[in-house]
Amino acid sequence: MPSNLILLHQGEEVLRGKSIELVEASPKLVLHFQITELAMDAFDVFRQYRTTDEDFKVVLMLSLRVFNALAAATKLMLSGYYLFSAQILRDILETVFLLDFFRTNSAAITTWRNATREERLRDFKPVKVREELDARDGYTTKKRALLYQQFSELAGHASMVSVNMLRPKGLDATNTPFVDPNALEAVSSEMGRLAVQAGEIIVAMARTDDEAFVIKFSDVATTFVDLKTEWMETFYGKAPDAA
Repeated sequence: MPSNLILLHQGEEVLRGKSIELVEASPKLVLHFQITELAMDAFDVFRQYRTTDEDFKVVLMLSLRVFNALAAATKLMLSGYYLFSAQILRDILETVFLLDFFRTNSAAITTWRNATREERLRDFKPVKVREELDARDGYTTKKRALLYQQFSELAGHASMVSVNMLRPKGLDATNTPFVDPNALEAVSSEMGRLAVQAGEIIVAMARTDDEAFVIKFSDVATTFVDLKTEWMETFYGKAPDAA
């Protein structure tokens, strides 16, 4: 292994320690990482469901994608790669939207699974999925599109906004990772919000025909829902089902 890559990793581990110190000094940051962990727990148990249903295997595969993406986003964020952590969060957002679409339109899974590349890009491109979800929920404000645009501008496309993610504390852009409390707070808050949304959907999609699975999954689901309530009250001032 090249020595410079080893040195880079050692530096990343130092930054990770400093980032963890910042997280542990802030109850709100801790809460973002806690809800992320519990959402990942739910996804981890969810993927252990055994089935011969090829459509539901797609859901299990997408759940693995979300778990791994949350793990990667966390690792990059704590190591000081805020821009690229946010890029992965955008991928999570797309996958969560797709899972949410499949949650209430199971027939679409078969179509998606058997689609050619051209058909998939035409019928299941992100904007199409968002429009289907908005129509389903009766949303007219296009909040999903605005959130997606926010991630795209922040990290998905080359722009001055994304360049600023490479500037520690407003200084010149750097080619090395760095610790910035403001960037850490911004990216972790978006990850926490995504973790809440992802966890809600995967809990709703869990099958109930396997008693052993239900017992195991219900434990992590209950823990997630309890902390989600605390998260919502902390950041939005109300419980999830409050008026």
